[in-house]
Amino acid sequence: MLNEEEFLSWCNRLRLSREAQEVVTQIRRADPARRVRSGRQNVSGRYPSRKMGVTIQFESHRVELAFIYQMERDGEVLEYYDQPPSIQLAYQAANGKRLAVWHTPDFFVIRRSSAGWEECKLESELKKLVEKSPNRYQQEDGRWRCPPGEAHAAQFGLYYRFRSSGEINWTF
Repeated sequence: MLNEEEFLSWCNRLRLSREAQEVVTQIRRADPARRVRSGRQNVSGRYPSRKMGVTIQFESHRVELAFIYQMERDGEVLEYYDQPPSIQLAYQAANGKRLAVWHTPDFFVIRRSSAGWEECKLESELKKLVEKSPNRYQQEDGRWRCPPGEAHAAQFGLYYRFRSSGEINWTF
């Protein structure tokens, strides 16, 4: 984890606005916004992170846990936080109605040259969600996107990214 001086240096190197620095600082200081829980088709748990020095929650052993393993070993990832504070996503529903929903992403990740929110989903789940909410979930050039998440992140110079089960290196 970065100490305060390293964090400020990182913010300066990335030329983050004061507003973006405040958002990232709030995330770094906050407890997870919610406790994860198991459902019919997922197994939740906690991963003892050496990188973060705390346990990291995961709600899906098939997707989120796999990405935790990757973030733990990725030298570009400096810090990552599970269940960061909720963000508001504004978009048009399939019926044309304007929606604004609160969403708690799975992770907020600080990388050497960027930072942003990351949401992990099964590829099969995303294919169903794109039919139900085509303005929230989209696939472009084989990559999944969330335009309202991207719009929220862009106002701070950050990113919003989907991580699908199709990206997981299962051998790793």
